[in-house]
Amino acid sequence: MERRKVDILCVQETRWKGSKARSIGAGSKLFYYGVDSKRNGVGVVLKEEFVRNVLEVKRVSDRVMSLKLEIEGVMLNVVSGYAPQIGCELEEKERFWSELDEVMESIPTGERVVIGADFNGHVGEGNTGDEEVNGKFGVKERNLEGQMVVDFAKRMDMGVVNTYFQKREEHRVTYKSGGRSTQMDYILCRRSNLKEISDCTVVVGERVARQHRMVVCRMTLMVCKTKRSKIEIEKKTKWWKLKKEECCEEFRQKLRQALGGQVLLPDDWETTAEVIRERGRKVLGVSSGRRKEDKETWWWNEEVQDSIQRKRLAKKKWDMDRTEENRQEYKELQRRVQREASKAKQKAYDELYTRLDTREGEKDLYRLARQRD
Repeated sequence: MERRKVDILCVQETRWKGSKARSIGAGSKLFYYGVDSKRNGVGVVLKEEFVRNVLEVKRVSDRVMSLKLEIEGVMLNVVSGYAPQIGCELEEKERFWSELDEVMESIPTGERVVIGADFNGHVGEGNTGDEEVNGKFGVKERNLEGQMVVDFAKRMDMGVVNTYFQKREEHRVTYKSGGRSTQMDYILCRRSNLKEISDCTVVVGERVARQHRMVVCRMTLMVCKTKRSKIEIEKKTKWWKLKKEECCEEFRQKLRQALGGQVLLPDDWETTAEVIRERGRKVLGVSSGRRKEDKETWWWNEEVQDSIQRKRLAKKKWDMDRTEENRQEYKELQRRVQREASKAKQKAYDELYTRLDTREGEKDLYRLARQRD
């Protein structure tokens, strides 16, 4: 795993009896399950950095087990499977597929699933009729066990990852013994997540297993960043509008109407206050409730404001009539606004620094410090 830079490894035919997890060196940990020390057994090996991400381990049988990990908020389910060989009883094969179905049905549809399994079957070369779950780059002809893999992929809306990547046959063959070579080890994932897989190949030249070769898949989890919820701010009545005489007079008239034409306020202050607030909201309006961003525009002057206004008018003109002349006019005004803003900002800072160097500017300096704090 270190040599090939593999983070998660599904293993089959471990032939270890028990239901445990043990460290196997370099921080890696093996989760395994087996009932017979002479046959079967499955497991999943994780690199040290992923061991703490394990949320759940399901040991279904000595042919099927799964791990649920949380990686950067993404739920990833890794399933290790070991299908019965071609000569096994049909009942044993049906039990394996039933167990695998149960595992898949227990996983929520929104979670990632990767199955690494020795299916002991050949899905075959080509994908006529099975394009939605199978690629073109299998090996040789499909057999009955391979058809079971394809049928399972259709039921669970999954794709057989190995077959989607065009490789030399040497990098597609997963089992080689004597003069016999074939493809029987596969990686499956949900079809909706196939875009997250950038490559899948067979590692040639490793001597860990004599006959089976390791199938390696490169998968990049697309983490959906949750948008920060906007802080809700209480909507406030725009009482400052009462500074305008026309708003003040309108508010006075509406309030008198609401109070039944009375000049004096009633003794019940709670009722009166609510009437005043209600009339204020209707006549003066309320704020949006959104927090405004603090913009450093204290250095704006009339020239900058005038340039921005002309730029906005030019933008509206260009939006209505997309001619090259209008576009050039808008671009020129954009550049002019940048120049005017830069000059105004520099001038304002120069005046500020000059003033701060004087005795009168000391008060301003302390005021700025308090505001910054």
